Amino acid sequence: MSPLVSGDFLHTLAKDGSIRFLDATTTLPGETFDPRARFTACHIPGSQFFDMDAFSDPQSTLPHTVPSAAHFAHLFGKMGITPQTHVVFYDQGNVASACRAWWMTKLFGHEKTQIIHGGLTAWQQQGLPVEQGEGADYPTQRYHPQTEYSRIAGLGDMLEHVRLQNRPILDARSAARFYGTQPEPRAGVKSGHMPGSRNIPYKNVLDEKGFFLSPPALEALFLQAGVSATTHPITTCGSGMTAAVLTVALELAGFRSNALYDGSWAEWGSTPNTPITTDKTHD
Repeated sequence: MSPLVSGDFLHTLAKDGSIRFLDATTTLPGETFDPRARFTACHIPGSQFFDMDAFSDPQSTLPHTVPSAAHFAHLFGKMGITPQTHVVFYDQGNVASACRAWWMTKLFGHEKTQIIHGGLTAWQQQGLPVEQGEGADYPTQRYHPQTEYSRIAGLGDMLEHVRLQNRPILDARSAARFYGTQPEPRAGVKSGHMPGSRNIPYKNVLDEKGFFLSPPALEALFLQAGVSATTHPITTCGSGMTAAVLTVALELAGFRSNALYDGSWAEWGSTPNTPITTDKTHD
């Protein structure tokens, strides 16, 4: 199942009630809007609000780290979702929100999950219906996750990969943050990047309208960054959000054996003694 699907196709398919639409809108650093207020003001009919803060580890000091499988299953089940439900995410701002939600559900073994290509904006531009209100409510279900650990990397994994230089590490942050010429938006986080990592700002995999580039164009971009069918790349960013945009792009390009570093730079840049550089070796 492709990560992406068009709104007009979904609108036809959803008439039998088999699609569950989830608005995953959340904010990135520097954004100040209220995601839930946007949802209440406008959403796809029958949608539910996927609260990214609720679907994060409540014990973590890092932003938006994944919750335990039990926590995820409890919340997904409360939304009336089962492992057989066809879940479709969209967002109302940065594409990263829907991509992060997609990656999280794939991490916990949910096979039937997709993203509306272009988000709510594309849906509305196609003249498809929207509504206001608190969203739909469904009976609680029992959800049984099947965690796919190969989809996630932790600090220990990254320290080993940086030491061995055995997997391409793709950083989705801006070039200014990657090379340390712009300070990090979070207090106490050092500037720079992991030695050996490559910078692919997440906007580089999107066109000027916010749609993903074609699979051949994405494949060429990743091949240039050292990715191949056997290298198993790892994506990273500031807090694990825009890294998911690269993860989706990798899947579209055919590189499906990949992982996301959940703690990302918020963890790496605030952990003592992690190797950090600002060089431009790969330029």
